[in-house]
Amino acid sequence: MFLSHAVAHGDTLIPLVLNCFAVEQTLCYCIVGDPISNRRLVTASRGDLIVGNTERLNSVVDMENGDNSSSVNEAGITRRGLLKTSVHIAAVSALAGISVPQFVYAEESNTIQIALVGSGGRGAGAASNALSTTQRPTKLVAMADVFPERMKSCYQNLSDTFKEQVDVPEDRKFIGFDGYKNAMDCLKKGDIVILTTPPAFRWVHFKYAIEKGLNVFMEKPTTVDGPSTRKMLALYEEAQKKGLKVGVGLMCRHCETRTELWNRIQDGQLGDLITLRAYRVSGPTGSAFVKPRPADKNELMYQIRNFHGFLWVGGGAFSDFLIHNIDECCWMKNAWPVEAKGYGGRHYRGDYIDQNFDVYTVEYTFADGSKLFLEGRGMEGAATEFASYAHGSKGSAVISTSGHWPSKARIFKGQQMIDSEIVWQGNDVVNPYQGEWDHLITAIIKDQPYNEAKRGAEASLVTAMGRMACHTGRVITYEEMLNCEHEFAPTVSELTIDGESPLICDAGGRYSVPAPGINKKREY
Repeated sequence: MFLSHAVAHGDTLIPLVLNCFAVEQTLCYCIVGDPISNRRLVTASRGDLIVGNTERLNSVVDMENGDNSSSVNEAGITRRGLLKTSVHIAAVSALAGISVPQFVYAEESNTIQIALVGSGGRGAGAASNALSTTQRPTKLVAMADVFPERMKSCYQNLSDTFKEQVDVPEDRKFIGFDGYKNAMDCLKKGDIVILTTPPAFRWVHFKYAIEKGLNVFMEKPTTVDGPSTRKMLALYEEAQKKGLKVGVGLMCRHCETRTELWNRIQDGQLGDLITLRAYRVSGPTGSAFVKPRPADKNELMYQIRNFHGFLWVGGGAFSDFLIHNIDECCWMKNAWPVEAKGYGGRHYRGDYIDQNFDVYTVEYTFADGSKLFLEGRGMEGAATEFASYAHGSKGSAVISTSGHWPSKARIFKGQQMIDSEIVWQGNDVVNPYQGEWDHLITAIIKDQPYNEAKRGAEASLVTAMGRMACHTGRVITYEEMLNCEHEFAPTVSELTIDGESPLICDAGGRYSVPAPGINKKREY
């Protein structure tokens, strides 16, 4: 249909013709013809009014045939020939009920814009990887955090390294618990938001990203307890429906050599996989050992700053540090364990006020009866090891033995892991921290199915299952962990910088800690 009305162009009213050439569900594609300037393509959903400066539209909607090229459509216009002169559309009765969606933009761009939510160490690292991809131009355009000094440091480091790819003026730097919304609002549909705050906030931020139609990279773990895992699994389904691409920072699964090892194990080179072993034993790591809070420090912000020390914020040292070893072992087994029993304790914590144990030992059992034995320790002066191993009926393998990368993965013909027994050894080339980003960007460009949110939530749950077994002194099953009702931070979406923490200290400044055999249903 063709409808005529007038548009204010400067101080002059100019006739316009709208060709409503396609209607698809609630979207109406409209060609707005301005005799003075050019035509433009907008889309509108029935129910509101076209108003405002169309120069500010920020997303071009796909044509009816889904073609993203610049070819001429059936109405004789190209996407790249869109109007660049702003006009204000005066409504007439014939057009009442049409509105411009939030995500329409006026000119297609090849650059993927990025917002960073959480500018700590992992946030800076993930942003650096995102800006280092070569498949398509990327640009950082917005940042959000609750700590101004961390954002300042992160911004300075990134802008020094990626001068032409960092465009974050002061009005696109957001401080506060609602800053994530402001940062994501700076993006258009199909851009990427990086979620690297402590895990407690992950489902809240992921939910908004899905609402905005954004692709996502989120750091692990993605959940810390049963309720947050159930929320994340539901959000995975929502992201699937929208076809969003979601990467999760379990980068070991993007390691070339580990992938080759996995293929060889699945092909039967090790026979039946019977036992897996994983170790991350070291001195104090990250913020896992937390000193008493100074009197002038806000309790909530102190806990977030030291998030490795408090279970509600990040699942403690166990969830943040041991998840990689757990995940890569379960990957090799191609299964998640069905139950866990564990042991641990606080031996000489001194005046530290965090909720962590010094040592953790977990025996995971898979459905076929095979085992994964996990050892975690954070003690000064003790022997260190950061490695994972696999034992099968026909041989054994190193999954990793040098931290995250290079993996130095190799296969042995027997159970003695010595050089003379090596039958295969991989050669790591691409850092998996970069590899996971290259894979995500490729999926976005080619519109390939890519959503790691489900696997990330499951890995986080299995990790929490082992942690809860240690903290309660009971055998914990996968189903029990998933359906556990103890939500560490039920008010996480409502927190404010000056507000109260979900975890309150006692009169002496100390916090509730796990008590195996005493507190059997809750971790604290």
